[in-house]
Amino acid sequence: MAFYSKDVDPVFYGAGAKPGLEIWCIEKLRLVPVPKSPIGIFYSGSAYVVLSTSVLKCGPTQHDIHYWLGNDANEVDSALASDKALELDAALGSCAVQYREVQGQETEKFLSYFKPCIIPVEGVFTTQEGASNGDTYQVTLLTCKGDHVAHVKEVPFSRSSLNHNDVFILDTASKIFLFCGCNSSIQERAKALEVVQYIKENKHSGKCEVATIEDGKLVGDSDVGEFWSLFGGYAPIPRDSALGGPQQVDRPVTLFWISLQGKLSQIGSDSLEKDMLEKNKCFMLDCGAEVFVWMGRNTLITERKTSISAAEDFLRKQERSNGTHLTFLTEGLETLIFKSYFNSWPQTAETKLYDEGREKVAAIFKHQGYEVKELPEEDVQSYINCRGTLKVWRVNGHELSLLPASEQTKLYSGDCYIVQYTYPGTERDESLFYAWLGQGSVLEDRADAVFHMDAIVDSARGDPVMAQIAQNKEPLQFFLIFQTLIVYKGGISAGYKKFIAETGVDDDTYDEKKTALFRIQGTGPENMQAIQVDHVSSSLNSSYCYILQSGTSIFTWIGNLTSSKDHDLLDRMIELINPAWQPISVREGSEPDSFWSSLGGKTEYPREKEMKKFIEDPHLFKFTCTEGDFKVKEIYSFTQDDLTTEDVLVLDCHKEIYVWIGRHSTIKSKQEALNLGLKFLQTNILEEELFLEAPIYVVTEGHEPPFFTCFFEWDPSKANMHGNSFERKLATLKGKTSTGTAPSRNALKPRSRDATPDGLRSRSSSSNGWERSFSPASTVSGSHLKFSDNYSISSPTPVARKLFTGSSPYQDSPVVEPSSPSTNENSHQIDANETSANSLIYPYQRLTVSSTEPVSGIDVTKREAYLSEEEFAEKIGMPKGAFYKLPKWRQNKLKMAVDLF
Repeated sequence: MAFYSKDVDPVFYGAGAKPGLEIWCIEKLRLVPVPKSPIGIFYSGSAYVVLSTSVLKCGPTQHDIHYWLGNDANEVDSALASDKALELDAALGSCAVQYREVQGQETEKFLSYFKPCIIPVEGVFTTQEGASNGDTYQVTLLTCKGDHVAHVKEVPFSRSSLNHNDVFILDTASKIFLFCGCNSSIQERAKALEVVQYIKENKHSGKCEVATIEDGKLVGDSDVGEFWSLFGGYAPIPRDSALGGPQQVDRPVTLFWISLQGKLSQIGSDSLEKDMLEKNKCFMLDCGAEVFVWMGRNTLITERKTSISAAEDFLRKQERSNGTHLTFLTEGLETLIFKSYFNSWPQTAETKLYDEGREKVAAIFKHQGYEVKELPEEDVQSYINCRGTLKVWRVNGHELSLLPASEQTKLYSGDCYIVQYTYPGTERDESLFYAWLGQGSVLEDRADAVFHMDAIVDSARGDPVMAQIAQNKEPLQFFLIFQTLIVYKGGISAGYKKFIAETGVDDDTYDEKKTALFRIQGTGPENMQAIQVDHVSSSLNSSYCYILQSGTSIFTWIGNLTSSKDHDLLDRMIELINPAWQPISVREGSEPDSFWSSLGGKTEYPREKEMKKFIEDPHLFKFTCTEGDFKVKEIYSFTQDDLTTEDVLVLDCHKEIYVWIGRHSTIKSKQEALNLGLKFLQTNILEEELFLEAPIYVVTEGHEPPFFTCFFEWDPSKANMHGNSFERKLATLKGKTSTGTAPSRNALKPRSRDATPDGLRSRSSSSNGWERSFSPASTVSGSHLKFSDNYSISSPTPVARKLFTGSSPYQDSPVVEPSSPSTNENSHQIDANETSANSLIYPYQRLTVSSTEPVSGIDVTKREAYLSEEEFAEKIGMPKGAFYKLPKWRQNKLKMAVDLF
């Protein structure tokens, strides 16, 4: 909230106190507030200041300041808007990022505030009653670009304005026409319909007709004839009539120091370090398409104002495009994009300016009558019923072993497990699957865990949610469904025992006769864990309680920073692990010598209070992957409507991520979605402490669980709509229903062999992929499996039951039902041997998954088939004939080892 100061414009007093938008406009050289309604109307002859205030989930208020310059605004008003934006930032404690917005070239962040769009109109804003603001009704032609935010621009009402690439809105007195260029995307058309709805409600009071015109459709529809008659009759649109924007010139990234007189001095180019930025100076970073002004914490307002003017003058003298975005940053508030231009930026989180300012202005806030909240306790709310049915399987070689109910809350860090949790949903039972990867588990078991989980989920009813999680990075939801969990060191699976035998390392598998140290953690009886840690004193922490088992002696160690709640969990865990134990209670600082000798001697350990970090609000990102080029774009101010059915999105919740798969997206495999999630973690988009082991959930459209929908204002009816995004929006606009029970993605694709672990599922990785990444999901190929229409893939159910001997999830789960075998006598199983007979031979280096010069046009699921006989035998270690007689899973593992799968 802006506080009182003699240097602050009175119009800013109290600004930022409440979440939402506040808008001011320059009128007669002074700043005046703009009425909240209608939001989104900006006059091209005026300059505005816009403040966006949001209250984060846990933590302080966040501010963003934008000053918007109309194309017809004069220089004096534009300069004054820039100065007022800086003044507002100072009034808020210099804790906001400032953006310059130019009409027609606004940032997506700015446009996201105005749903569905902003509509610039001719004229100048005025507060005088009865004055005309130039908003008299007239026929207009608008272009509408963008899929998640709409860039709306008025163009001349002429046939020559139309093209095949964009979407156009023709607004007449009685009807609104939507013209869709044949090359426009479905998402753009759907977003344009939102603009049509907005115009209909705000300019026509909801009383006008809406017609959609398809590019190239000439007859059979009266609306088509009426549309073209408004342009004087139909005439073909030239293929080269697309309006091409100015080409952005590639420029080296250059850092300038801005002197007190506003002079720019280059100090670096391309290879930049954070240490170049000094606290008592201002700098300009020229990145071509965007320019940043960085202002040190110790700089004065006058210095900052000079620097901003210098940057704006620089752009004018350079004759840069209006599309060049200009952003102003105070030290400590650097955006992710800004940081990305430096070689290294400290990963350790610095104290943000609004954290510091929070303490300084807290007294002022309270004096003004506003409440200042402290950091809340951790939210332990479960969004699903945690009294459901739990089943746990241990990955044991290439089989799964079902654990008895008495053992399913006891896991080993050297093993991997598949967890199925079934709980009552709104209309039916829902299932949630986890692949839990122990910290000391072998890589082969990790791969098998994810592989088997995907096969089970792919064959299940209801399209359940699945997640890959790693020990010590478990999400809260995982602990809540277990309620009580004990994690022992070591393992009992065949894979772990084989690893111990081959490497000769000590087997530290838990044994009552051995010394063992358990850390007790949790929030209450329905969320408590005992984690076995190394039995050395450095494993202690004053914030926890511990159980030390040493022969016949049992100690409970109570840290000085623990609470009565922690002590209660300690007592409960003693009863669970071994009710017969009679522990000796030891408080930190009063330990007997026998206690320390059991831990190998006394050493230093953490004694400071573990501070809770602010959990920032989630961010939503859209995936774009074209020919291996992986891109991510953030969607600002997101809502449920941004979950468009053609997209694959990632919801980054900072501790865990959700990969959401639209029903009409190109992703047809949940394992492929896991791979995308891992790629997202590797890119570290938010420059945060989000590890590669962070939990990755895969959620499909129409089957979103409550712990996902809680991040949105959720309308279940929208999740059950049919058709693509354009068809859905059109049905809503015309008042027609398009809802129903959403089919699962499994129902939308042919049941194939990839429904089981022995299927044709692709699990490709580079030869050293396990070293690069913790996650088995990194072994998933980004390519899709394509099957010829001549083949019908028969069900592999008998093979699956053979693989999961004795305790198969297919047999024991009430939710999972394998598909019945195909009765098609003409069904034909695809055999890689068919491909091996081809005459195309390529060198090994060009066939690998990680090749820098990959071969195009091959079947990527059978890369090995394109090797010569000699290279095949050299790399695989056997002739092709012998290889293709092996089980499919064995073939895959051999190919994975040489980067061919």
